[in-house]
Amino acid sequence: MKEVVKTNQAPGAIGPYSQGIHVGNTYYFSGQIPLVPETGKMPEGIEAQAHQALKNVKGLLESQGLSFKDVVKTTVFLDNMDDFVTVNGIYAEYFGEPYPARSAVEVAKLPKGALLEVEVIAVK
Repeated sequence: MKEVVKTNQAPGAIGPYSQGIHVGNTYYFSGQIPLVPETGKMPEGIEAQAHQALKNVKGLLESQGLSFKDVVKTTVFLDNMDDFVTVNGIYAEYFGEPYPARSAVEVAKLPKGALLEVEVIAVK
């Protein structure tokens, strides 16, 4: 049976999707762009946006009694692969060893003009 994840600790869905879906002991979270949950605004610059997107991921995780240690897979979408090194350094501030499996891809465009989006799968 699947259960919908809904929390105010991360931005609400901006389309016909759920913030996350919980099935058994696995949580599939929708990608997080760097919207500040309280204001709906986005900070400027890749560093501020990377931190905000990961804070949003943290909010989703914590709303379900999870932490970054429970994440088994991430996908990072970048609008410019030249930002990879910067984002990678910030990413390492949130995730520790053993690191989750990860994909990082450059995309043509992200919702609301975001510079990145981070999606995670966690297991409790």
